[in-house]
Amino acid sequence: MGRGTYIDRYYIERFLRENSGSIKGCVMELADNEYTVNFGGVDVTQSEVLDIRPNHRTATIIADLSTGIGIQSNAYDCVILTQTLNFIYDVRGAVHTLHRILKPGGTALVSVSGISQISQDEMAYCGDYWRFTSLSLARLFHEVFPTDCVSVESRGNVLSAMAFLHGLAAEELTTQELDQRDLNYQVTVLLKAVKPLK
Repeated sequence: MGRGTYIDRYYIERFLRENSGSIKGCVMELADNEYTVNFGGVDVTQSEVLDIRPNHRTATIIADLSTGIGIQSNAYDCVILTQTLNFIYDVRGAVHTLHRILKPGGTALVSVSGISQISQDEMAYCGDYWRFTSLSLARLFHEVFPTDCVSVESRGNVLSAMAFLHGLAAEELTTQELDQRDLNYQVTVLLKAVKPLK
């Protein structure tokens, strides 16, 4: 983006920074491992990249998250899943896979769009299906993870939502303007889910 940082990316990166202690051991990320490297650092012992596209150059595992076929169970200390569930039709299947592939005690760090434009690039090759609220994302994960193992929050407000939809960058708003939270304008919904030890 020529103007600067996408507003939703500002929220995602802040969330990952706040939860960087969970990004350790064997980590899986979707499409590339930028966040694994930036927020996990030396605590990451193994980095895997999942993608559904067979020719995706950075992928170490080619698989469909909604079925999970070809992804090892109980294998990952952390899965970073940013801005992905919006583009998976079978979101329930994807959440079941997330639970299965996490090690006991492992953590999923998830972000989804609440308010955003349609992504025509994603629509062309895999689809763009969903927008979430903090309630819908929580209920989706509560079907698989115990309630007390899931925490959900949203970030955004009417100003950041309008700025995001108009294509402004995070640098064009003040930190105070970005960080004000209004549950009526959930630009980005963020979730941390931990797989129980037993």
